[in-house]
Amino acid sequence: MNQVIVSGIQQLGIGVQNVAEAWNWYRKYLGMDIKVFEESATASLMLPYTGGMPQKRHAILALNLSGGGGFEIWQYTDRTPQAPLFVPALGDLGIFVAKIKARDIHKTHAYFTDEKLTVSTIAKDPSGRLHFFLTDPYNNIFQVIESQNWFSNEKKHTGSVYGVVIGVTDIEKSMKVYSDILGYDKIVSDKKGNFPDLVSLNGGESICRRVLLQNSKPRLGAFGRLFGNSEIELVQVEGRVPRKIYEGRFWGDLGFIHLCYDIQGMEALNTACAKRGFPFTVDSFANHKGNSFDMGEAAGHFSYIEDPDGTLIEFVETHKVPILKKLGWYLDLRKRNPAKHLPDFVIKAMGLNKVKD
Repeated sequence: MNQVIVSGIQQLGIGVQNVAEAWNWYRKYLGMDIKVFEESATASLMLPYTGGMPQKRHAILALNLSGGGGFEIWQYTDRTPQAPLFVPALGDLGIFVAKIKARDIHKTHAYFTDEKLTVSTIAKDPSGRLHFFLTDPYNNIFQVIESQNWFSNEKKHTGSVYGVVIGVTDIEKSMKVYSDILGYDKIVSDKKGNFPDLVSLNGGESICRRVLLQNSKPRLGAFGRLFGNSEIELVQVEGRVPRKIYEGRFWGDLGFIHLCYDIQGMEALNTACAKRGFPFTVDSFANHKGNSFDMGEAAGHFSYIEDPDGTLIEFVETHKVPILKKLGWYLDLRKRNPAKHLPDFVIKAMGLNKVKD
């Protein structure tokens, strides 16, 4: 396939100490109740980011059918996952905040407050949208944003991943990845100064440049409607030298480990990324000589690039995906038009895989 299709954020990787405990929390409060797959295996292809040695891990990919990307909840099983060497602050390099959609910001905030979760006050971002910050029990920060972009009405307070806030050293250089490769071609806001809506964050009082990027065209691909539109917020801090959030640590250690995009056209994407100066650093297609990488209940190709500051972006070209595991219903996406959305009823059938508390 010569065309590259970026269908949206497939998942955000979250490194945790206990997969089961973390998934219980994300299921209860963020509606991540569909288990696409669960797998214990050895991460043998990520050697550049795992100390040059294969590492055993346990992972769950969870979705929320309200819409948005999923969570890949990830735990080392043969080593103790490490926390950051310092307390990350706004503008530090890497994924600092995950963005989550809410239908009604006031009701969602009231619910989280009643549940005694750690939340900030409601404020407006530079584009005028209401939002607040939620900190989970594992010190991960989520920006909960009011949104009208949904896949289905699950009667939940939130959808799932809508984007991320990423610390960078040079916004123009970073846009070569986030705009040119990932398709965030619309600048919603580009402002510099102090921002009152960030003061609850560590370092939130800093002077910084803050650029909000969105995609101007709807996402194509099998799961394009489920993943929906998304956004990237780039933050360049002034007055101090930012540190890498994963400095001295492995991919998979505690925190937001990568941002993953569902794509079609892996070979063409490899060429496009290399031409722009961001070659694949990990490539299952090359490693497996074009054969699918087996992920237990799913299969496909995956690869990684680094943005100019080393933040990891994953690409997954999905081949096999479970729809209704109880009946053995799996889809081979190679047998259909890669640009076409799956029928809504097919995706909604995944709801029969929900795990209820």
